Amino acid sequence: MAFELGVYSFGEITPDPATGAVPTARQRLRDYLEQAAVADQAGLDVFAIGEHHRGDFAVSATSVVLAAMAERTERIRLSSAVTVLSSEDPVRVFQQYATLDLLSDGRAEIIAGRGSYIESFPLFGYDLADYDALFAEKLDLLLALRERNPITWSGRFRAPLNSADVAPRPLQEKLPIWVAVGGTPASVVRAGRLGLPLALAIIGGPLARFTPFAQLYRQAAEEAGHDPATLPLSINSPGFVAPTSQAARDLSYPYFDRGMLENFHERGHGFHTPRDAYDAQSSRAGALVVGSPQEIIDKIMYQHELFGHQRLLIQLAFGGVPQKETLRAIELLGTEVAPVVRREIGG
Repeated sequence: MAFELGVYSFGEITPDPATGAVPTARQRLRDYLEQAAVADQAGLDVFAIGEHHRGDFAVSATSVVLAAMAERTERIRLSSAVTVLSSEDPVRVFQQYATLDLLSDGRAEIIAGRGSYIESFPLFGYDLADYDALFAEKLDLLLALRERNPITWSGRFRAPLNSADVAPRPLQEKLPIWVAVGGTPASVVRAGRLGLPLALAIIGGPLARFTPFAQLYRQAAEEAGHDPATLPLSINSPGFVAPTSQAARDLSYPYFDRGMLENFHERGHGFHTPRDAYDAQSSRAGALVVGSPQEIIDKIMYQHELFGHQRLLIQLAFGGVPQKETLRAIELLGTEVAPVVRREIGG
């Protein structure tokens, strides 16, 4: 596949560090619809939205938001980032994304994960003790739904299916299903053995530290009889782009820092990111994709030397960077970064 560049967001609702203003959920959703339209016009390849179930996030019904985006866009792929499959019903997930695929003329995909935010488990009546078993079983069902209809299936966590007709069917012959991982070797191996595309989240630390995960993924795929060359790998990281490197860091840092304090994973509390640490992570060797268009190009080329990946999704404007600057960043990615990267990396 040709190299793909896109953006994703978790839908966080964060107080503006400059004004203290808190956007409404309605405003955040309208912002995302506009961002998707601009990303489509600018020539980006993917727009992805994450799923959360708490008051400081605007998106819990991801497929609904993506369906609204489908009506405002023409070419860009529309994806979840991620679908917390462990606390979902795979039948409903398949139906929702098959519907999205029909509405979007074949542009839907699913990035499925176990979920680093865990509020959906008690909300929908699941036990965290079954965290991994839930995901393994539900991924098995989701893949089975993609392959055959009607379907007969049974498992531990869901009522069995007996010659069930699951409709509608997607427009694409095979609805794309990626597996998202956050650095757990067992999850990387699972994706490789199943022959599924891998979305590797890198949100901190030196990039080179994560190269063993790419190697492990391809090794597991090969041992399971899959051709690693046919399996896409995506790197998903926070970032921002502005006309100059200094402007990108100065503008995005206060929002990133506030976002990490307000909206970080449910691990007791968020944490402050010192400015020097943010700048270090934005360097060529660091995890964050922040800088001028040329700096972003150089960063992607360095990433590709390490991972040989086929896609980069940037969590653009994390923490609620104002819409005007976010739209400008999307335009820069699509018009100045993407063409160069595609030409340099090729298909």
